[in-house]
Amino acid sequence: MKKISRFLFLLVAFVTTGAMAQSTVTGTIIDAEMNAPLPAANIIEKGTANGASSDFDGNFKITTQANSGEVVISYVGYTTVTLKFNGNTNLGNITLTSDNSLEEVVVMGSGVIDLAGDRNTPVAVSTIKAAEIQQKIGTQDVTATLVNTPSVYVSGQAGGFGDTNMRVRGFDQDNTAFLLNGQPINGMEDGKMYWSNWSGISDIASAVQIQRGLGSSKLAISSVGGTVNFVTKATDKREGGFVALSTGYNNYLKTAAGYSTGMNEKGFGATIMMSHWQGDGYNFGTKGEGQTYFISFGYKVNDKHNLNFLVTGAPQQHDQNYRKRISDYLEYGKKYNYNYGYRNGEYLSLRTNFYHKPVANLNWDWNINDKSNLSTVVYASWGRGGGTGGYGAYTASTDTGLVDWDATIAANQDVTDGIGSGSTYTGSAIRASMNNHAWYGLVTNYENELSDNLTLNVGADLRTYKGTHFRQLVDLLGLNGFDEGQISAQYPDDYVVSNTYSINPWSTLFNFADEEDRIDYDYDERINYGGLFGQLEYATDSFSAFFQGAVSTQSHVRWDRFNYDEANEESETVNNTGFNIKAGASYSLNENNKVYANGGYYSRQPYHDNIYLNYTNDVNPLTENEKIFGIEVGYQYTSSVFSASLDLYRTSWKDRVESSSYTDDVTNALLFETDEGVEQLHSGAELQLQYKPINSLRIKGFASVGNWEYVGDAQTTTRNENLETLSVEMDDVDGGKVGGAAQTTFGLGADFEIVERFSIDADYRFYDNLYADVGAIKENLELPNYSLVDMGLSYKMLVGKDKTNSVNFRFNINNLLDEEYFSQSSTAIQAEAGDATYLGVNQNNQVYFGNGRTWNFGIRFKF
Repeated sequence: MKKISRFLFLLVAFVTTGAMAQSTVTGTIIDAEMNAPLPAANIIEKGTANGASSDFDGNFKITTQANSGEVVISYVGYTTVTLKFNGNTNLGNITLTSDNSLEEVVVMGSGVIDLAGDRNTPVAVSTIKAAEIQQKIGTQDVTATLVNTPSVYVSGQAGGFGDTNMRVRGFDQDNTAFLLNGQPINGMEDGKMYWSNWSGISDIASAVQIQRGLGSSKLAISSVGGTVNFVTKATDKREGGFVALSTGYNNYLKTAAGYSTGMNEKGFGATIMMSHWQGDGYNFGTKGEGQTYFISFGYKVNDKHNLNFLVTGAPQQHDQNYRKRISDYLEYGKKYNYNYGYRNGEYLSLRTNFYHKPVANLNWDWNINDKSNLSTVVYASWGRGGGTGGYGAYTASTDTGLVDWDATIAANQDVTDGIGSGSTYTGSAIRASMNNHAWYGLVTNYENELSDNLTLNVGADLRTYKGTHFRQLVDLLGLNGFDEGQISAQYPDDYVVSNTYSINPWSTLFNFADEEDRIDYDYDERINYGGLFGQLEYATDSFSAFFQGAVSTQSHVRWDRFNYDEANEESETVNNTGFNIKAGASYSLNENNKVYANGGYYSRQPYHDNIYLNYTNDVNPLTENEKIFGIEVGYQYTSSVFSASLDLYRTSWKDRVESSSYTDDVTNALLFETDEGVEQLHSGAELQLQYKPINSLRIKGFASVGNWEYVGDAQTTTRNENLETLSVEMDDVDGGKVGGAAQTTFGLGADFEIVERFSIDADYRFYDNLYADVGAIKENLELPNYSLVDMGLSYKMLVGKDKTNSVNFRFNINNLLDEEYFSQSSTAIQAEAGDATYLGVNQNNQVYFGNGRTWNFGIRFKF
């Protein structure tokens, strides 16, 4: 009996000891491609259902059931890593690499997407991953994901959903290159960006990377301010999906769902995502709604060939708000908007933007051998939509400053036969200015490792674009039609247009006015583009150097059916050539310290809208390539707990020419007026840092100090039809401040995990030296400085039998302290003695107030 008791005692002790033989395993998961923490990765103790996930900083801690064994670390789109542990173990930094095959995910056009990590020689760069985008985007445009990075200024939020403007190092959006999976998406006519066309990017983005300044893109694009790369999702290998719901201020509501079939044994897979959003906007009269769809099919042909086809789009419509005099805001309220009113008691906006831009691309990655590969993407987009406004007579206004629709309709009852006239401004209607286009392109890149240290890239960028611009009637407001006979050169004197068209973005994709139903103007533009690029990079463990070059040619032609008869509607074809060259080098002083320097020169062709004068077929004989020269030097420090980067830059932009033509009232002669000789010089310093003193706390910061000025004199020259100079006027603009973006910014942020998977984060930003956006003048208007605070709470709950599913909760407050500030001014009226001012600014200036305090809350279930 004594032996049995002793045996039972030993057995219990053994079992108890075994049960207590647990370990704590910790580590930090790093995304190899982005060199950034990877949140929400799954960590499972092999052979059990015991699991955990990485936090916002990529850190994890798991209490294992056994004293030794293995943990399996996985994340959709990345290779799975299995690591051994024995007792309490710190695994350190664990690098997960993107799997470019369909074993995990198709990274589309992996050789076409120019991410900073693809080149050894550094650039000034910031990267925002999908987890942070999903957490912090809330109700904002995708541009808001970049506000906590140096030299980035986002304004115009008060205009409505999708109407923000983003500037990099003081350069406007037409001087910053925006790429979607390596494909250029700036407007080919004017280089501009309309974020409402891309409202769904935040739903489908895997990452957003901004490369300030010269960047690493090999395309023949002029990234004067920088290059922003939006990298979208692709086809997931694993079966699974998500559903999400979020709500926010002023009736904002968004729902989203996605599902992936996983890859079958034959190498096929599909991923689908759809969302819907709607809201009343921050300011009065800025309602909006839209959808996003994303459909991706992947096929792994064999070990050498991967194919992926996707279609995505974001049909949307939103009512708009424009800049107004400060005095108008003070009279009617800070959220005042004069673009809407009520018809028979029902809300109706005069200004609505509506657009649907489906994008399709086919990606082919060919691993030729161990040393070389070829990546090619063929893409197409079809944009349909525009913006509404008044047509004919001016619409009436109420005493409260709104559109008086009832009075406008009553006035239309007195129009003879109910037929308005665009030429005599008789009768009132709502029209839409349509900007339709079809865009087709191809980007291909061949990479060859010539040796262990030398890599060659060569490729091509081909595009063809046709834009069609016209106006069509949307609402006749009680009229029977409009007589367009006095306007179009190709239609008879008595030509009445009476058909109206919907502004629903789904309907307008196929249903828009034919030529006989177009009003006010109607013209097409064709732009063909061809570019060749190449890069040679030499790299060792401590040193790297590269040389990059690109050349491109463009052809332009337009057809105008309103200003010219049929025989003369086609313009002269204009061809022009441009190029860019870049070179740089870096040197690693040791494992933690690296220095680098880059330089580049661009000869950029003028945009289409500067080639043809005043939207006519008249060719501007004075346009020439703009010349941009940039240099930058940088220093990077990295360690396990602290990293920092310092960048210094200087960019010169010369030979800017803007021309117009007009007919002299006295002599009836055609005259050309050219603003030329304007030079911008942008220089500054940028700092980024990140500090992780403990696993549960991440502190990050940034600062940028710029000096962006005009140089020398601005010259206005008037010439006659024979290009003989009639007059030259000089305006001293030397030292005048470039406006539109704050030249001094800094910010500080922190993310703290209070308990496991529950964290709080906050970001503080300060803006100073912000000037009015009015072009080249000597004495610009400086707006008051301001600061903003954003805050968020996150909680992730693991669910399911094996704890691999999760429910994520997120709450955001933007502009926590409800700071009142001007984000932008389009006038520079200085305050004189006796002038009425507000916040120290003359009340006659037309400004945007920044949005006040807003909030949103979201739930996301991932399975």
